[in-house]
Amino acid sequence: MKSGKNRAAVSLLAAGMLLVSGSALATNGYFTHGVGTVTKGMAGTGVASKEDMGAISTVTNPALGVFMSDQWQAGLALFSPIRSYTASESQLNGSLIDLGNGSFLPSFTITPGKVDSSSDYFFIPYVGKNWSLSNGANITAAFYGRGGMNTDWDSSNASATSYFCGGDPQQAEPPATGPGPYCAGKAGVDLSQAFLAVNYSAMAGDNFAWGIGPVFAIQMFEANGVGTFAPVTKTFAASGGTTLPTHLTNNGHDTSIGWGFAGGIWWGMSDTVSFGLAYQSKMSMGEFDDYSDLFAQAGGFDIPSTIQGGLSFMATPAVRINVDVQYIAYGDVDSIANPMAYLTSCPTLPLGGTDLESCLGGESGAGFGWEDMTVYKFGIEWARDAANTWRFGYSFGDQPIQAADVLFNVLAPGVMEQHVTFGLTHKTQGDGIWDFSFMWAPENSVTGPSMFDPTQSLELTMYQLEFEAAYRF
Repeated sequence: MKSGKNRAAVSLLAAGMLLVSGSALATNGYFTHGVGTVTKGMAGTGVASKEDMGAISTVTNPALGVFMSDQWQAGLALFSPIRSYTASESQLNGSLIDLGNGSFLPSFTITPGKVDSSSDYFFIPYVGKNWSLSNGANITAAFYGRGGMNTDWDSSNASATSYFCGGDPQQAEPPATGPGPYCAGKAGVDLSQAFLAVNYSAMAGDNFAWGIGPVFAIQMFEANGVGTFAPVTKTFAASGGTTLPTHLTNNGHDTSIGWGFAGGIWWGMSDTVSFGLAYQSKMSMGEFDDYSDLFAQAGGFDIPSTIQGGLSFMATPAVRINVDVQYIAYGDVDSIANPMAYLTSCPTLPLGGTDLESCLGGESGAGFGWEDMTVYKFGIEWARDAANTWRFGYSFGDQPIQAADVLFNVLAPGVMEQHVTFGLTHKTQGDGIWDFSFMWAPENSVTGPSMFDPTQSLELTMYQLEFEAAYRF
């Protein structure tokens, strides 16, 4: 009876994950610092460790499934990203920029001051199961949330009122005003992602393991308060300024699905040293049709590829040390990587641009300007006794946002660079195992000029806390 109740609980948890997985995560760019409670306690390391970390460890390296116990595993994280932006004083205050050739460029000035994002607490679950086969191989299934970004700049905050020159540049009309950072009401985005990885792993000799399998994904996205950018969409430019875009903002949640694959290897180099390498391909996702005027390639938003490699070695019989390096290829996805500077080629800006495809929604449309990210990770695992194992981790990687793109990244301020983590595993007197992890990401920021008001600077700031607990049975 107890086993039946446990499986029912896991089924209910998995069903609810589609509603909450991945929301608001922004740690290494918009990827989490690790997947699974044990791995998170060591800053996301463990790609080369054959210690039993539960079924979810196959997300870090599919080859590790062959070392995992035949168990269920379920976890839940409470994640808190604290975000804000600060706008400096401006010399333009929404007035027109005289280009000196008889034309004017509308400026866009955000009201000076600091604004905090609401929506500071999120629950993110995961569930995994490992099955041992008669031939010594394993099949593992893991359902988890990873990635995502969420901001909520509330228009009820008086300091979130901005100035925007909405007049005719030829007549030099005065600037219009409105609420929200983009003068178009309450602004923000919500990206939620959930993944299902099904993996086969096996040994090839005594010191080599491999694993491979498909990864399926579903993601939901919503954007609000970005109607100000309607004049720089492909739809508007292609119509000669007669058709306003209807798939730019405030269209509720849209959903896309897609898939990729993941594979990995583990090599026991000696009795105390092992090497691991894992790769997850770029995931081809369906378009966000309701936001085809916002994202490049008419709503394209694929999921970047990642590769992670590392060493694991036993410093003493009770102490394991992991050193990993992870590479996230944000540059593979135009909607994420294309800089805002591409907008200067859009014909609706009075800068001589003639390229429709550089407008929002075009084949090479402007995006968030994120660069690829390399993350260096270090983790320690200390088996204090037969029942308790303590963990510590630290990771560092340069945040992916460029200073020139801060205006658009008010929506997605993924500026974190460091993570300090702690973890604990406690084995009960029965067959159960409790895992715990805590993460603190120290405050970091990026500052740059506002693209449509070069006299104003914007600073994006964030720090994070996360607590996660999991149970294996």
